[in-house]
Amino acid sequence: MDQSKEIARDVFPFLRVYKDGTIERLAGTEVSHAGLDPETGVLSKDTVIVPETGVSARLYRPNSAKGNRKLPLVIYYHGGGFFISSAADPKYHNSLNRLVAEANIVLVSVDYRIAPENPLPAAYDDSWAALQWVAAHAKEDGGSEAWLKDYVDFGRVFLAGDSCGANVAHHFALKLKDCELGHQINIQAIAMIFPYFWGKDPIGVEVTDQARKSMVDNWWLLVCPSEKGCDDPLINPFADGSPSLESLACKRLLVIVAEKDILRDRGRLYYEKMVNSEWQGTAEFMEVQGEDHVFHIHNPDCENAKSMFKGLASFINQA
Repeated sequence: MDQSKEIARDVFPFLRVYKDGTIERLAGTEVSHAGLDPETGVLSKDTVIVPETGVSARLYRPNSAKGNRKLPLVIYYHGGGFFISSAADPKYHNSLNRLVAEANIVLVSVDYRIAPENPLPAAYDDSWAALQWVAAHAKEDGGSEAWLKDYVDFGRVFLAGDSCGANVAHHFALKLKDCELGHQINIQAIAMIFPYFWGKDPIGVEVTDQARKSMVDNWWLLVCPSEKGCDDPLINPFADGSPSLESLACKRLLVIVAEKDILRDRGRLYYEKMVNSEWQGTAEFMEVQGEDHVFHIHNPDCENAKSMFKGLASFINQA
C-alpha cells in the first residue's frame, strides 16, 4: 500500500481504512479449500445461496454418514467482529472439521458479507437468508441440497456461533419466536461461544482494562453506523429498545466464555440475565480457564479446545 496515503481509521492489527476509501486488510483473508479432511474424516463442500449478494455456505458432514441415519444439524455463524474472516478461513475450517467429527453432525457454516465495505445490517440480512435457505429443506418438497435432504434430522436443529456469530445466533433466536420462519424450522438450542456483546459503560474487567475496552469500542463503531454507538441493541442486549430475553425461541442455551477474554463478563452477564428471566428454558455455562477469545480456532488441537468440542458435542447430542 502507498505509504503516502492518509489513514482515516486504523483497526490494528486487522485492517486500515484510508481517506480515499481504500481498505487494506491485514488479517483474516486466508482461504482453505473444501473437501475431505483425512485427519478427521469430515467431508465439506461450498454452495452459493444468494448469487445476487454472494451469500454462500460451507457444508460439513462425516464422510461415513449414511442416509438411513439422520444427524443433528448445526447452523454456524463464524466470528471476526463482522469485519474479518470468512467461512473458508483455514482457522474456522480446521476447527469445524474437529467439531463435526466429535459431535457427528451436519454443519452449515454461513459466509456473510463483512464491513466496512458492507456495514451492518448486511451480515444479519445475509445470515437470515441462509437460515431461510436451510429451513426450506425441512419441508418434504422443499430445497434441493442433497446433504440437507439426505442426512439431516430436522427435529434436531441448532444455532451456534463464536464471537459476533454468537451475537447473530442470539438475535435470530429472538426473531424466530414470532415469525413465519419459526414455524418452518424448530430450533432446539443455541450454543454461544465467546459471545460478542458490549456496551458504552464498562463492566467487570473492562473497568481497569481501558486499552482493550477502547479497542472493542473501535471495532463496533467501524461496523455499525448507529447513533446509539456501543449501546445499540444489536450489540447491547440490555440497552433500551432491546427485545425481552424471555422470547428466546429455543429450549436450551449454552454460553461459553474464556477466562482471559475481554468479552468474558458480558457473556457471564448474559447467562445470568437469561437464568433470572421468564424464559422457559434451561441454560448452561462454561468458562474455559487460562484461555483468551476464540482460542479454539487458533489452536484447535490443544487440550482445552478438545475439551470444549466434547462439551459442545454433549450439548448437541443430549436426548
